[in-house]
Amino acid sequence: MALGMMVNGKWTTEWTERDTTGEFNRMPTQFRQWITADGSSGFKAEAGRYHLYVSLACPWAHRTVILRSLKGLQNQIGLSIVDPILTEKGWGFSDRPGAIPDTVNGARYLQDIYLQARPDYTGRITVPVLWDKQTQTIVNNESREIVRMLDREFAAFARPDSDFCPEPLRDLIDQTIDAIYRPINNGVYRSGFATSQTAYEEAVTELFEHLDRWEEILGHQRYLCGAQLTEADVNLFTTLIRFDLVYHGHFKCNLRRIVDYPNLWNYLKDLYQHPAIKPTCNFDHIKCHYYMSQTQVNPTGIVPKGPLIDFDEPHDRHRFG
Repeated sequence: MALGMMVNGKWTTEWTERDTTGEFNRMPTQFRQWITADGSSGFKAEAGRYHLYVSLACPWAHRTVILRSLKGLQNQIGLSIVDPILTEKGWGFSDRPGAIPDTVNGARYLQDIYLQARPDYTGRITVPVLWDKQTQTIVNNESREIVRMLDREFAAFARPDSDFCPEPLRDLIDQTIDAIYRPINNGVYRSGFATSQTAYEEAVTELFEHLDRWEEILGHQRYLCGAQLTEADVNLFTTLIRFDLVYHGHFKCNLRRIVDYPNLWNYLKDLYQHPAIKPTCNFDHIKCHYYMSQTQVNPTGIVPKGPLIDFDEPHDRHRFG
């Protein structure tokens, strides 16, 4: 199905995230309020008050699912999972294996949630969405900010010793997240959604230059920011886990595979095998979404059977302690 957006509360399949040069430019998210532990923002961190709407196919939404799991917040923050295949009205809810219907608002489509929060909304209908059941509105739909809120503001409800943005590392973590966003996280989309050869080659070249850089860094330390698993690793993981499955072929990011990088490949296996991360990965949702929903890239909707990748094979990252 075609990608679309809302314009003054009306759905359209017009999609305007490419410029005249053929380069993909992602629209900014619009709901940017903040939950705080003390409630000073107007949204207090409370058990049972908030609900996440996500897709297991989407790397941005996947980040929030991982943090919810790492922090042990499954009983404090509810979860609905959309069907991985976009409908003529965008993300929708279904009884497909791995999907979870909207038990809070009873919505059929995610756009209903956006319109409930803002009836005249103009913008894309994206995941993740952090919903406040008390005020009946969207608090935030920016994945990076939701991850930070779950990590820091819900500490009172979280698993002990589960801080993925410790204060001494905060600046480094933020700098690292900034460093990987454009060339890697968004770089795969800039490559795959490019509509000119120049835009594609610029994006894919920058992408692999930065993968090469992190391959070198990860030859000297276990994680992106040193010896500790942080939010930065979560942000990179959700791109890497999709790379060989879909980005290499579907988005033409095919200079190399992640399995061709010794350090990145072992780093990816290390993260995947974490007991709080592996259960959040759904390869069926990932492949079906990209190959069946993005018909402007894959008009036939055929989903490849491969590649065959063993993410459970032993890794070597224990060498760093």
